[in-house]
Amino acid sequence: MNARPAPHAHPFFLDGGAAARFCLYHAPQGSCRGAFIYLHPFAEEMNKARRMAALQARTLAAQGFAILQIDLHGCGDSAGDFADARWETWLADVARAERWLEQKLGDALLAPVGLWGLRLGALLALDYARQSPHMPSAMLLWQPVSSGSAFLTQFLRLKVAAQMLEDGQQNGGTAALRAALEQGEALEIAGYTLAPELARAIDGQDATRIMPPLCPVHWFEMVAEASRPLPPAAARVLQTWQVNGADATGHAVPGPAFWASQEIAEAPFLLRATCAALQEAAYAA
Repeated sequence: MNARPAPHAHPFFLDGGAAARFCLYHAPQGSCRGAFIYLHPFAEEMNKARRMAALQARTLAAQGFAILQIDLHGCGDSAGDFADARWETWLADVARAERWLEQKLGDALLAPVGLWGLRLGALLALDYARQSPHMPSAMLLWQPVSSGSAFLTQFLRLKVAAQMLEDGQQNGGTAALRAALEQGEALEIAGYTLAPELARAIDGQDATRIMPPLCPVHWFEMVAEASRPLPPAAARVLQTWQVNGADATGHAVPGPAFWASQEIAEAPFLLRATCAALQEAAYAA
């Protein structure tokens, strides 16, 4: 990580009106070694992770990688409210970002665009990769959500907790909230309006049932200490992929859960581990 500092990112809107998606483009320094699209996490996790995403994007750009950060439909500074967000439009946003990068870099791009996702963004990257006709050069998966169903339940618990604080009752817990979603009711949770269509799509995502493409896949998991192994859930998914022929590598990295911390946190070892994974890969040569 001794490359010279990258210049500030270039902010712009991809298209306009209802199709406007806010983006940050980090141009590669020197010869272009590759390109990645960053897919952010869900709801408030996106805001907590902005600093880490910016630090990694600038570091990779300084090492010759073009990075495009995109705020998905209904998220961040992009068009639409969170209530309008749908999994299908998010997949379409990834395709639009990929086309933009390919057109921007032209002949300088010597390898397909890679995917870099955090938390639910990593699960979105996996779902996109299995449907896309273009295999990415590589996938960088930061703390991936492996089970959309478990993730949705965890998010619904925020509303259960709020109900407990408000009236001292659970009002049916997550089961009641799931029933409301199934009946077509949108739910306001921690300041975000969750549409039943998006909830249904998240609920059906499962990394163990998604075979990643035949490219290098790096799974990074934050652990409390350097000596800790990958958590069992992550290890099981990786083993399933590896048995089925995937070029998947797990990385246990010491550091904080920066996407969920009370204060904005940094994980320098994750930055170094991500850069090291690219340095060692053939596509980064």
